[in-house]
Amino acid sequence: MDIYEIEGGFKLNGNVVISGSKNAALPIMAATILTDDKCIIENVPDLKDIKTMIELLEIIGKKVQFNNNTLIIEQTENINTRAPYEIVKTMRASIAVLGPLLAKYNKAEVSLPGGCAIGPRPVDLHIKAMKELGAIINIEKGYINAKAQKLIGTTLTLFGPAGPTVLGTENAMMAATLADGETIIEPAAMEPEVTDLGNFLIKMGAKIEGLGTSTIKVKGVKKLKGVKHSVIPDRIEAGTFITMVGACGGEVRLDNVYVAHINNIIDKAKEAGLEIETEENRVYVRKKSSLEGIEISTLPYPGFPTDMQPQFMAMLATAKGLSIITENIFEDRFIHVGELQRMGANIRVEKGTTAIIKGVNKLKGASVMASDLRAGAGLVIAGLSAEGITRVQRIYHIDRGYEKFENKITSLGGRIIRKKED
Repeated sequence: MDIYEIEGGFKLNGNVVISGSKNAALPIMAATILTDDKCIIENVPDLKDIKTMIELLEIIGKKVQFNNNTLIIEQTENINTRAPYEIVKTMRASIAVLGPLLAKYNKAEVSLPGGCAIGPRPVDLHIKAMKELGAIINIEKGYINAKAQKLIGTTLTLFGPAGPTVLGTENAMMAATLADGETIIEPAAMEPEVTDLGNFLIKMGAKIEGLGTSTIKVKGVKKLKGVKHSVIPDRIEAGTFITMVGACGGEVRLDNVYVAHINNIIDKAKEAGLEIETEENRVYVRKKSSLEGIEISTLPYPGFPTDMQPQFMAMLATAKGLSIITENIFEDRFIHVGELQRMGANIRVEKGTTAIIKGVNKLKGASVMASDLRAGAGLVIAGLSAEGITRVQRIYHIDRGYEKFENKITSLGGRIIRKKED
């Protein structure tokens, strides 16, 4: 099993190109099920999760080519509406094939999904949406068995404990594109990845209004066509490199960034003391003085993203004074606190949802373990800023969401190598 070995204490300088968004690419890939035509998807990150979705699409009956961050997806004659446990268990986003399969073929058999260990993320809202669109659903032996003579447009309320569901909104939107009549999703998730999927569907011929707002309207059409589309840049990767500069110091230019998508991240980074300037698709990040403690509460977009919470915690571990982070989206998303404490961070968790961070002068290198994708990124940031050697285990979590991560860090002057665990 691979680990990262990091020698900390070096400033970062240079420029880095931000990859395409995994969380936008995965549902877009699932949406190709809705057409028999060829689809070309560009700016797709070369990641484990992408390869898992490719494998799932091939099982369903697609021919997929993936070269130079471009996917070419075509239909074969082998149609299969079953998404098996062996694939779906490894990636929660696999549930995104439920809506397209049901809309296109009037049936779907999709295993209940797996994914990161950051608390329960149930799919009940996905099931509710399909039922309200007219599907008959039974849960048998760990599979969602769904059938419908025809999906019928309706008003869907997909509000979960932490707000609108992103994947649920996407699944419902895809299913509604081929349903009879109009579907209204309210409240709908407003994340940029939802909007990118919606724009892809519109190119295919779908009739969708309200993207980026809390009310999305979809008027069903008879058929969707193949298209060419470029995936949006990964806003979480951009934020990760911003916090990396905040922890390590230096000056870095980020290329291929949609600034409007990361204003919520930039605002908090500036509040902590980072100097940030933006151009149309570029961000310049500089750290010229010590950072100050801030308060953060994670919220659905356009609020502060939960996927940036561990990285900010790692950065704020050495900021002056107190920082308070409140996690409102996922349970059990402070697992990385114990690992940061091993490195000398002064962090106290209250009521399971609030972390109080008292900045220390320096973190110390240690052996730590990634519990999920973003926690892993946070531990890498901590290691890059720490004194001495840090070894991060279970980096397969990180491989799920960051393309050529160690190569990009090395290009900026960070000391990080991938090696086999002893």
